[in-house]
Amino acid sequence: MSGKLNRRKVLGIGGAGAAAVLLGTGAWSTAAAEVRIRGGYPFSLGVASGDPLPDGVVLWTRLAPEPLAADGSGGMPAKPVQVQYEVATDESFRDVVRRGSATATPELGHSVHAEISGLQPGRDYFYRFRAAGELSPVGRTRTAPAGAAALASLSFAFASCQHWKDGFFTAYEHMAAEDLDFVVHLGDYLYEYDQTGNKRGVALGSEFKSETTSLDRYRLQYSLFKTDPHLQSAHAAFPWITTMDDHEVDNNWAGEISQDDDDPAVFLRRRAAAFQAMYENLPLRRTAMPDGPNVRLHRRLKFGDLADLTMIDTRQHRDDQPCGDGSKYDCDERLDPRRTILGEQQREWLLDGFSWNRSTWQILGNQAPMGETDLDAGPAKKLFMDPWDGYVAERNAVLAGAAHRGVRNLVVITGDRHQNYAWDLKRDFDDPDSPTVASEFVGTSISSGGDGADMTDEGRTMLAANPHMKFFNAQRGYVRCTLTPELWRSDYRVVPYIERPGAPISTRATYVVENGSPGVQPA
Repeated sequence: MSGKLNRRKVLGIGGAGAAAVLLGTGAWSTAAAEVRIRGGYPFSLGVASGDPLPDGVVLWTRLAPEPLAADGSGGMPAKPVQVQYEVATDESFRDVVRRGSATATPELGHSVHAEISGLQPGRDYFYRFRAAGELSPVGRTRTAPAGAAALASLSFAFASCQHWKDGFFTAYEHMAAEDLDFVVHLGDYLYEYDQTGNKRGVALGSEFKSETTSLDRYRLQYSLFKTDPHLQSAHAAFPWITTMDDHEVDNNWAGEISQDDDDPAVFLRRRAAAFQAMYENLPLRRTAMPDGPNVRLHRRLKFGDLADLTMIDTRQHRDDQPCGDGSKYDCDERLDPRRTILGEQQREWLLDGFSWNRSTWQILGNQAPMGETDLDAGPAKKLFMDPWDGYVAERNAVLAGAAHRGVRNLVVITGDRHQNYAWDLKRDFDDPDSPTVASEFVGTSISSGGDGADMTDEGRTMLAANPHMKFFNAQRGYVRCTLTPELWRSDYRVVPYIERPGAPISTRATYVVENGSPGVQPA
């Protein structure tokens, strides 16, 4: 396929009754594979698709007729359940191109990850599930264009940091109405904290009060977050490409080290539980199924000749943060050339990919800011130790490696910070004459941090202290990116509040990158 990707019309997503009225039930078998699940609507957590390839996607749902059942089971019986699925070219399912079934087991939280293949590249499809005589909401997805397709444009959004207790996921309501080809989620899909004192005014049981450490509680925490209707609508509207940051497990964890320096054996059991629940609740392929406390999330996806998206994992293989974490002055440990945030194997995989990926735009899906974040406007530097500022040699090696391998347009997309930045990436931030070699767009949170503000005292300090920073904003929202062969455009989409529902959305600023000219510029 060549030319511009077709755009979508927003499909309204209803509940069980709406889905049944819209789609009917005539195409479905009523064979013995169906079982009656106790409780309410089994698709209370919605549907999703992910990791689009030219010939297919993974389709997800998780059966949970009682999503907030205290034991994390979703109200499901401890037995396997057959779930049927259909994929069609039209939302009325007159042209069904794939049918099949999957077994939702209690061992995987009654989740379904149906990997569909044999589809046409670069086109929309609609999908739905059936279990216990009930139809799911309808999801819409899109396959990636053919690898050699000459694309005129590509559009996606990226987001991160959605803390349920901090407010409403209003930004996702607006995202679902966008004209996008996919969504990238860069981590902190979940927060492990107590949710009882929430700004939504929802009374929750004591099971939500403690910090999340066990499999049943991680399952329950995901269920709570995923009951948000706007999150469900954004999942149902586009395929998602997801990774994790820290809060899917524990704040600022590093490799086998927890925030509170727990016994590593104990923490690895917690990590295994967190990874299993993450897999159960996200549209991930079987290649991302955890093996105990280990999971592979670094991967590449290609979108014609226009973009290569490389997703990295900056948590699982890193060294502990230097100088005791936090923000520090004069931390020489951060400069140690042996320090890694990626791990040797992932770093070499990343650099090797730069050698043979030759699409116009090389996108790096990254969790914590790569650019230097000086928090002191004076001559001294005060830097966060958790992101790439704590791993300077590896940052320099990655940026130099990309330049050495002829990458003309490296653009890093990043979450974590609950703030919007547009800034240049320097070959060496300690050298004032160092050239700009790449661009980074840091996106704010969906809800973490509450309502936020357009400008803060910290923002004014950061703009004064970091000459490579061109834009700062601390409202909630997401970043919409539109790519053409000539130009990358990032629109910072923000809402004025999230502690009550119904906020409008606007584009606070737009920054661009020109093909062959690293660095960000105002549009």
